[in-house]
Amino acid sequence: MENAQDLIERLNHSGKKLSKSHRRIAECIVTHYDKVVFMTASKLGEYVGVSESTVVRFAAALGYSGYPQLQKALQELIRHRLTASQRFEMTSDMDHTQVLNKVLKADIQNIRSTLDDLDVNAFEDAIEKILSARSIYILGLRASAPVAEFFGHYLQFIFANVHVVTSGVSDIFEQLARIDQGDLLIGISFPRYTARSIEAMEFAHSKGAATIAITDGPMSPLHSTANTCLMAKSDMSSFVDSLTAPLSLINALIVALAQRRRHEVSEYFESMEKIWDQYSVYLSKSGE
Repeated sequence: MENAQDLIERLNHSGKKLSKSHRRIAECIVTHYDKVVFMTASKLGEYVGVSESTVVRFAAALGYSGYPQLQKALQELIRHRLTASQRFEMTSDMDHTQVLNKVLKADIQNIRSTLDDLDVNAFEDAIEKILSARSIYILGLRASAPVAEFFGHYLQFIFANVHVVTSGVSDIFEQLARIDQGDLLIGISFPRYTARSIEAMEFAHSKGAATIAITDGPMSPLHSTANTCLMAKSDMSSFVDSLTAPLSLINALIVALAQRRRHEVSEYFESMEKIWDQYSVYLSKSGE
């Protein structure tokens, strides 16, 4: 199936090939695709002045199995540019049970798609870059900040040279000021991408540091700024970013890295267990 931009291009040149009713739908999509993406087939038909079944037949005529597939193609076209309010509209008409099913099924599909499409060579290359880095910087801003914190938390069990860079009192460039050749910046960003994330990756590259991007696909602006790119699906169901697949990918990186540093990690945890017991960091098995 063509991508969404190709769809708009084809609709622009459809002309007399379409029936009068289908041409009205096509013109509406080309002109108002940012609104059509939130409409059901019934609402689109009402808006254009045709029946719901005509809208469904129009989608089929374009080669889609149904209207939801056409709608998904339009969502792909605009998802990088959606405002928070527009993203919220994607689930505003659903009841709670529908929301539960849609969100969980979307997360499951994101993980499946990530696994199916993952570049194993890029995954292995990322592991080697992390293992060989003198200092590891992990960048995540706004919604990606908790993902960076999670990654950094566990990498600190494996490496002593981990720095998590998130928005805060200190400007990110101050936090990256000492990055240099031999160091590594891992940039994490998903739609809507932050300008600072791209600038930070470019800054690290200018300093001679290696760069890894964890993002959603080849159209991401981070893709071109990184030496290695790991892609995880993050299709959203609302204004909330779906970061389930990125977290699963990061979990896999952590486990693989720990295996490569098995002896050091084992010694570290033996030492930490004594400290945790001494200061009662965790509840005992008896709950005391």
